[in-house]
Amino acid sequence: MPISDPTVDAAGARLPGGGTAGMGTADGERVGALLGRVPRGGYEVVVRRDGGEPVVIRNAPLLDDGTPMPTRYWLVGDAEREAVSRLEAAGGVKAAEAAVDAAALEAAHRRYAAERDAVLPPGHAGPRPSGGVGGTRRGVKCLHAHYAWFLAGGDDPVGRWVLERLGGRPGAR
Repeated sequence: MPISDPTVDAAGARLPGGGTAGMGTADGERVGALLGRVPRGGYEVVVRRDGGEPVVIRNAPLLDDGTPMPTRYWLVGDAEREAVSRLEAAGGVKAAEAAVDAAALEAAHRRYAAERDAVLPPGHAGPRPSGGVGGTRRGVKCLHAHYAWFLAGGDDPVGRWVLERLGGRPGAR
C-alpha cells in the first residue's frame, strides 16, 4: 500500500509545518487519545493492527509552528508501547546498545535522518531536525522510536532486536 506524504494536502500543496493530516478524522481522534494530547504537527498512520487500530505514526519533520520534529516514527499502539516500556525498564536501552553492531546502528541513524530530511519543505531556511532515530546521532536513546521505525519498514537493527525480545510478536506482553 503506498503511503502518501502527510506534509501535502489533497491538491498537492505543501501544508505549513507539515500540516495536521488526520486531525478531525477518526484517526485523528484515536491518535490524540493514544498520545494523550492533540498532535502538534502533521502525521500519518503508517502501521495498523488488523482491525485498523493505529500502531505507528509517521510525523512531518516540522511541527505546525515550524519547530523541528526529529522523531519521524512514533509508537502509539498501547500494547506495543507497554511491551517496549517494560523492556526499557528492564535495562533494554543499554542491552540493545551492547548487542547491536555500532557501525550498523550508526548507518541506521544516517538512513533515518536522510529520510526525514528529504521531506523538509523546499527552500526551508529555519531550524532543522537533527540526529537520527529519536533525535540522537549515535547509540540508543529510545527503544520505542527504533521499534516504531522498524515496524514501519525501516532497516533498524535495534528495532529488530526489540522484536526478538518480544518473542517475534509486535505487541507481545
